[in-house]
Amino acid sequence: MTQAQRRSRSRSAILAAAAHAIAREGYHGMSMRELARATGLGLGSSYAHFASKEDILYALQSEAFDALIESAEQALSRDDDPVRKLHAFILSHLRFFAAHPDLMRVLVQEAGALPPKKRAAIRERKERYFALARSVLEVVVEFGCGRGGARPEGRGDDELERATYALFGMLNWIYGWYEPRRHGSPEVLADTFHRITLCGAVAICPARSEYQPLPQVALATGGAS
Repeated sequence: MTQAQRRSRSRSAILAAAAHAIAREGYHGMSMRELARATGLGLGSSYAHFASKEDILYALQSEAFDALIESAEQALSRDDDPVRKLHAFILSHLRFFAAHPDLMRVLVQEAGALPPKKRAAIRERKERYFALARSVLEVVVEFGCGRGGARPEGRGDDELERATYALFGMLNWIYGWYEPRRHGSPEVLADTFHRITLCGAVAICPARSEYQPLPQVALATGGAS
């Protein structure tokens, strides 16, 4: 093994141990000394790779979103059909986080722990990833699912954005409940999420066509008069 390979392996070990520690104890509960013990690399070696906990958290988040974007772009490039593209995006996301459950907790729970400049860099990656999902969903909404009797919904930009956030709500919340032995493989889960998203976007349903928003109820702002 070359020196570069050893260095890369050590760096990966630190990041994996950090993701596990942050998922278990939170960012502020993790220490560089604990990481050194967990990896067996020594404190000096840990600092040779990362100058601080902040640098580790930034590396975890930035590299995760870079990997998610790359994986999604590759998955989306394999097919021109918008319905299959939607499934490909969902499956790409679920496979990544099923393989890295600790990392998913880090991304969800520690999104605001970085200082403003680094947080902005992560936000830019998030926006790129969100735009990928939105673009796929937009085509599905515009052209429909291709099945007889179904029609496109013709949603406006605001509704499309809400629908995209709703999709990510399903995708990201699996960190709180997903157990492969109980709930099935990422492929099984992707089918469920795909069906919910697809039918919610384009299917004709009496309940949807007749749905009216509930009246707004004013919240009490003071004591009884």
